[in-house]
Amino acid sequence: MISIIQRVTQAQVCIADQSVGKIERGIMALVAIEKLDGEKSAQRLFERIINYRIFPDAENRMNLNLQRVQGGLLLIPQFTLAADTNSGNRPSFTPAASPEKGEELFNYFVSHAKSNYPYIETGQFGADMQVSLTNDGPVTFTLKV
Repeated sequence: MISIIQRVTQAQVCIADQSVGKIERGIMALVAIEKLDGEKSAQRLFERIINYRIFPDAENRMNLNLQRVQGGLLLIPQFTLAADTNSGNRPSFTPAASPEKGEELFNYFVSHAKSNYPYIETGQFGADMQVSLTNDGPVTFTLKV
């Protein structure tokens, strides 16, 4: 699994002009599922996201994780992150999981996240979503498990 995480002061995802997920301070995570990913990958990625120390402490050093700041976590499915972009001028989606597997594993990821952390919001798998955010820093990282 692959995730781009961004420390945000706010983030929102809308579908057909309706907000379906919104957070204030926290992490907005774009999540992609690859062919060989499974439940253990989803569990590990979730643990990495909530424990990744990207929030400033009293000395303005990145020493605090999402749990310590009690921030929101907005999870957005984004299969395009799994694209192979190493050659040519068009992405190949060969590494990505099938839509059926991707949806099943993303739903598992969300369920696991909600059962382990209270401040979870999500986008919708397969929907045409509009995502807006204010990146704080900017602070952006790629996580891969």
